[in-house]
Amino acid sequence: MKSKILLMLLALSGAALQAQTVEVKDAWVRTAVPGQPGTGAFMKITSRTDTRLVGVFTPAAGVAEVHEMKMANDVMTMRAVPALDLRAGQTLELKPGGYHVMLMELKQALPVGSNVPLTLVFRDSKGLESKLALQLPVSAAAPSAHATHKH
Repeated sequence: MKSKILLMLLALSGAALQAQTVEVKDAWVRTAVPGQPGTGAFMKITSRTDTRLVGVFTPAAGVAEVHEMKMANDVMTMRAVPALDLRAGQTLELKPGGYHVMLMELKQALPVGSNVPLTLVFRDSKGLESKLALQLPVSAAAPSAHATHKH
């Protein structure tokens, strides 16, 4: 019994350490009016170690996915991606027109000035998953300077 508890505590502390290796800056969600089915969330993510962003969820939407938007043969395409690699020390920017978090089946309007809870899920090179919970401000356009979230 003691060994099971010790293993569980070690697993939890490993997840906490992983989450502390990731820093999110300039995070925001684009506003959505009543009846609008979807919107995007954007941010800059930097990890101190190689890891992967493998999921995202929020109670504000029925579906939350990491998407890639790109131009191919003069046609803008968008598709869900299963994961994004985060290289140690390099910032990955999720932005309009590129990689971003797509929030679909919105449960309510997202007015400017409100906040959206969003959780990022990471997996390190050893397969250990960790979660990072954030509160993202809602804005009509990319804010010039948001507070930095260090985790």
